[in-house]
Amino acid sequence: MPPPFPVILADYDPGWPRRAARHAERLQALGPILVAVHHIGSTSVPGLAAKPILDLMPLVTDLGELDHRRAVLEGLGFDWHGEYGIAGRRYCTLDDRAGVRAVQMHCFQAASPEARRHLAFRDYLRTHPDVAEAYEREKRRARALHPDDSHAYGDEKDAWIRVTEADALAWFDRR
Repeated sequence: MPPPFPVILADYDPGWPRRAARHAERLQALGPILVAVHHIGSTSVPGLAAKPILDLMPLVTDLGELDHRRAVLEGLGFDWHGEYGIAGRRYCTLDDRAGVRAVQMHCFQAASPEARRHLAFRDYLRTHPDVAEAYEREKRRARALHPDDSHAYGDEKDAWIRVTEADALAWFDRR
């Protein structure tokens, strides 16, 4: 695991969806294995403060085929990290010219339960502003406790996320 870094929370930037869409367009280079690219995470929820790092979730027909196209992603500037702690995922990152993390990609096979979990959480926050506001409060609380340790920050808000994810999945399945 890489060393922790300081936690920066930025106010919502209305440019985030546009930047995510530009990166998603570049991923068309993967060809026919690419099913869809979803903008997920806090930068995908209008009005929500977030670490200013775009989270993208490309869905593919087959992870083995994605593994064979690793060089395509690396050619686009992404660093390939493999599963990186989550079975059935391929994790890639992209830093900007200054060396600051700009994009994290969580690649899954299209029918993955992990993909469903991410979409449910995103859509739940988008349609329940009170929950999104509560999440922002939780993020700010966690950052106040661990301003210089991104790992501890993530661990601190994990219980809140797990409870909310369960609510989100139940809501997602009822739609």
